[in-house]
Amino acid sequence: MNRRKFLTYISCGCCGLFLNSCATAPITERRQLKLIPESKLNAQAAQIYEKIKEKEKLSKDTKTLNSIKNIGKKMENSIGEYFYKKKIDDPTATFDWDYILIENKKVRNAWCMPGGKIAVYTGILDVTKNTNGLAAVMGHEIAHAVAKHSVERASRGTLLNIGTQIIDIASGGKLSQVNRTTGMNTVGLLSQLGIMNPFNRKQESEADYLGMIFASLSGYDIRETVKIWERMKEYNKGKAPPEFMSTHPSADNRIKKINEWTNEIILDYPPIKI
Repeated sequence: MNRRKFLTYISCGCCGLFLNSCATAPITERRQLKLIPESKLNAQAAQIYEKIKEKEKLSKDTKTLNSIKNIGKKMENSIGEYFYKKKIDDPTATFDWDYILIENKKVRNAWCMPGGKIAVYTGILDVTKNTNGLAAVMGHEIAHAVAKHSVERASRGTLLNIGTQIIDIASGGKLSQVNRTTGMNTVGLLSQLGIMNPFNRKQESEADYLGMIFASLSGYDIRETVKIWERMKEYNKGKAPPEFMSTHPSADNRIKKINEWTNEIILDYPPIKI
């Protein structure tokens, strides 16, 4: 089989695969590509989570940890109730929620793995300041999991790998030659610059929006959200990369959008009665 026929064969197969792998994000209804089974990522995430718990120093601040768990429980219930009342499949139905507080003042971060495994670093507490602020950060991270962003990213990684392999075949192996010569993984480079970043910024903005909705549904004051990013902007002053080089929207763009969304979300997504 010559190269042209091979490429045609591969392309047709890929098209059929992708057409059967389209989905939409909850609430925003943004179209998504999902080639990787969610159950597979959830299982991998659970294993990694246990290793992190063994490796990292877990905080003994039970008061803050209990606050994190209380916020998380409220969001678990509110999210489930929202989708139940809307008669929509609950995207968290298979989640096995868990929460940890990691002792590290240098890290201003939090994350939520696929399947609902959540970690908050003590360094972010200087930014969140209060319960509403902590709920805003947790809502954002939970939104990544609810919207299946990890599944989406993994699927796009698969798509990018297929694409670069096809290009390599079409170019007679020149792409592989460049990788060997430069010692650079082209897929990794494209994932960081130019190809994947705009998509990841969409996910981050979507997580901002959904996170505010989940916090509002859970009874928290989402007007605190913009204050967090204003404080984060000050902490990162002079350190943040240009937006086109980052997977996150710039602080100014983020603050602008959050201000635009706040009143709308307060009106459209009031605290849900359970």
